[in-house]
Amino acid sequence: MNLAGIDLLAKAPLAEGDVFLGGSWLPAADGRTCPVHDPATGDLIREVSAAGPEDARAAIEAARSAAAGWRTTPPRRRSEILHTAFELMREHTDTLARLIVLENGKAYRDAAAEVAYAAEFFRWFAEEAVRIGSSFADAPAGGFRHVVRKHPVGVTAFVTPWNFPAAMATRKIAPALAAGCPVLLKPAPETPLTALAIAALLAEAGLPDGLLNVLPTDRAPEVVSAWLGDEGVRKFSFTGSTATGRLLLEQAAANVVNVTMELGGNAPFVVCEDADIDAAVSGAMDAKMRGGGEVCIAANRFYVHESVAAEFTEKFGAAMAAVRTGPGMEDGVTLGPMINRAAVDKIRALVDDALGRGAKIAAQGTTPDGPGHFHPATVLVDVPDDARILHEEVFGPVAPLTTFTDEDEMLARANATVHGLASYVYSRDVGRALRIAERLEAGMVGVNRGLLSDPAAPFGGVKQSGLGREGGREGIEAFLETQYIALDWPL
Repeated sequence: MNLAGIDLLAKAPLAEGDVFLGGSWLPAADGRTCPVHDPATGDLIREVSAAGPEDARAAIEAARSAAAGWRTTPPRRRSEILHTAFELMREHTDTLARLIVLENGKAYRDAAAEVAYAAEFFRWFAEEAVRIGSSFADAPAGGFRHVVRKHPVGVTAFVTPWNFPAAMATRKIAPALAAGCPVLLKPAPETPLTALAIAALLAEAGLPDGLLNVLPTDRAPEVVSAWLGDEGVRKFSFTGSTATGRLLLEQAAANVVNVTMELGGNAPFVVCEDADIDAAVSGAMDAKMRGGGEVCIAANRFYVHESVAAEFTEKFGAAMAAVRTGPGMEDGVTLGPMINRAAVDKIRALVDDALGRGAKIAAQGTTPDGPGHFHPATVLVDVPDDARILHEEVFGPVAPLTTFTDEDEMLARANATVHGLASYVYSRDVGRALRIAERLEAGMVGVNRGLLSDPAAPFGGVKQSGLGREGGREGIEAFLETQYIALDWPL
């Protein structure tokens, strides 16, 4: 399949199959398929080949066979392929965005922004590929020299989520390929089509066969266990829930596999009494509503100083009530459907629990009539500290607001969670904002801005929100092993 075949991904099953293995498009070894549905209608988009353990093992062999040649490929050549992939993604932004809307449901505006963001990982790591450094130094005691080299870690295996089907794939694929590592990728069963399109794109960019193997499946435990049980897989990266991450860490420990984990979040959004309220509302809309709130770094809990709570609630509520909900391709829609019915049911359960404990709905948008997994943009006020919605990841367009008067007390509440992925602070006093930011137990903090992701910056959390970092210089280091050579070369 070339790039012209991307449009076909949303139509009838391709004769050659959907498992991209060793540079070929194949059916699952046992012929199984799994359905992909449109969240806006519930309709079946198409059946996709569902890989199993036999395919997983074959993918390891394909990656292992390609590893030596890629390891010795000059960094400049690796860089050129990644940069070509960046250009191709930009060229096909509309097609890729429509594919994301179709299988994920997010509004076209958000889908196009995701494609742009995803492409940037190819550009950033194309540039980093030629900057993998070594060092040479004299031993302090004399008599010999130190040589420190960086080598590819080896075969890498990735599991990506449905909420950013393009960006979560390229954020892992790009640094691995830049470092000289072959890739095994299992995309989410809800959104495999985007990952398959990226495989077609990289093949078009000139990536040699076997270096990217994409296995769509609804049998994740079987596929991932086959990968983690093989000593040839030396790096594993997972983005998803903390609960699943714990289980995968246990499996990875058996072969002491190098891991990167980007897990759940419970981000606080702090509005101080001296904040620019209009800016805070704009930032809150970015932090809460991007991707319909189905984002691990989405603002999950709002702590608003009591003195500005009324103004913030009024303006934020008006903005949320004005959100237009509907199928992602409709003009003016900024909130698409949730990924499935279970997601809507979970959000409703959290809202109902909060209302049952005394919270009130301050503002709410509407949802379209008819099918689809929709939930309205909602603002809750008077949310008590024991409400589940303040302690569980919402993953939807609901904003629970609480107030504070004491900074220390607010920080204690904000940090009272096992998660520590992202946080947000709004204050006109930059010194104060930075003081609060440094006291928040989070791997990333947005100060006076609601968008903080950047391919050139390290992405990741503390506590049970993950291990390691993706993006930035740290992103490629995760795929490199350090080798020290003691060279007998007297001073």
